[in-house]
Amino acid sequence: MSRTSLAIALASLTALTSMIALPIGAQAATAETLSPAALAKACEGKDEWADPAPPARLFGNTWYVGTCGISAILITGDKGHVLVDAGVTKAAPLVLANIKRAGFNPKDVRWIVASHEHFDHVGALAALQKATGAKVAALPAQKAALETGKPASDDPQFAGLDPIAPVRVDRVLKDGDSVVVGKVVLTAHATPVHAPGSTSWTWQSCTAGFDCKMIAYADSSSTISSDGYRFTDHPDRVAAIRKGLPAMAALPCDILITPHPSQSALMERLAGTKPLVDANACRAYVAAAEGRLADRLAKESGK
Repeated sequence: MSRTSLAIALASLTALTSMIALPIGAQAATAETLSPAALAKACEGKDEWADPAPPARLFGNTWYVGTCGISAILITGDKGHVLVDAGVTKAAPLVLANIKRAGFNPKDVRWIVASHEHFDHVGALAALQKATGAKVAALPAQKAALETGKPASDDPQFAGLDPIAPVRVDRVLKDGDSVVVGKVVLTAHATPVHAPGSTSWTWQSCTAGFDCKMIAYADSSSTISSDGYRFTDHPDRVAAIRKGLPAMAALPCDILITPHPSQSALMERLAGTKPLVDANACRAYVAAAEGRLADRLAKESGK
């Protein structure tokens, strides 16, 4: 075979290999198109729950695969992956497409876990579980809402929450339990601030250069409610919040991610206008929440 023929054959083989390696239905993605800055730019001025967003590598093996307004986080490993949060019902196809576009097979998602049981974060969970074949793990309070598809009656936002498609929960977790897939280890932290089943998640993520950071996916820290609900009439709920906030502040937290990116200025940090890595981020996030809770309780008490 001549050198010219050999070069043509190798070029054809390389092109064919590239086509095979691409996720089905996905566009060719480059390091530039999967960059945090590209995600921030695509979502500039967009914060609706279903606003489409591209996938992006946040740090190491941690990827953003959600929408502009609702986070869905993929932690990848050679033995399989874990997905944290699903988004609204209509986001399911986008999350699946983003997983593929990032270069991963949705069928390799072994577990799906959630921050809390509200429809804006788990509306797509049943569809994603069916599409991936993944198992779901949850704390007891979250499990009850996921399996019935209905929010708990003691949820402060109960009156304004939509139902979801029921989800099969395969494992019931306790505070401090871990979900493990190979070297991927996510730890569940009960932080019942925003909802009865609120769960924060932490894991270590490392770059190819062995720069390792602790990622904290801290659940929503807002204490909002349906009209007519008074936290001062529900001391057990207030006690749970006051237990959950310190637990959230104590999370190992080099990089903070939240279920709503805007809660932690994630897009601004990905754009480089604010630091992505901040060991004080979880404490600052909780301090602001504690101030809002104090204001709410004072207002209800007429002070």
